[in-house]
Amino acid sequence: MSFGFKNLFQSSSQPAKPSVRRLSAADAVRMARDGGLTLIDVRDPREINGSGKARGAICIPLVRLQQLTDPRHPEFHPGLDPEKPVAIYCASGARSQMAASVMVGFGFVEVYNLGGYRAWQSAGGACER
Repeated sequence: MSFGFKNLFQSSSQPAKPSVRRLSAADAVRMARDGGLTLIDVRDPREINGSGKARGAICIPLVRLQQLTDPRHPEFHPGLDPEKPVAIYCASGARSQMAASVMVGFGFVEVYNLGGYRAWQSAGGACER
């Protein structure tokens, strides 16, 4: 079994590619409370009006995500920082997974799929209407 120094150094020197991660709702609540996490709600306004949202969450409907989360786009949301951890939620976790994948592609370095809004509520996360 032999491998050269070239292979050894190539594999260890390449940075890890960012990927979508899971985050427990309890950890998200703690991180958001401490100011270390940006929350994004990708549900449509009708859903948010009906149920409320996580306190302080940025509302970016999935249909607007491409424009508002691309740092090169003129409509990039001013409340976003690609270097700061982001947790995304929707109603069930499916749309938030799609949104998280898009944001990783745009260069956000720490992106979490929080899942559904109910998980946030169940973990004691502050909500607002």
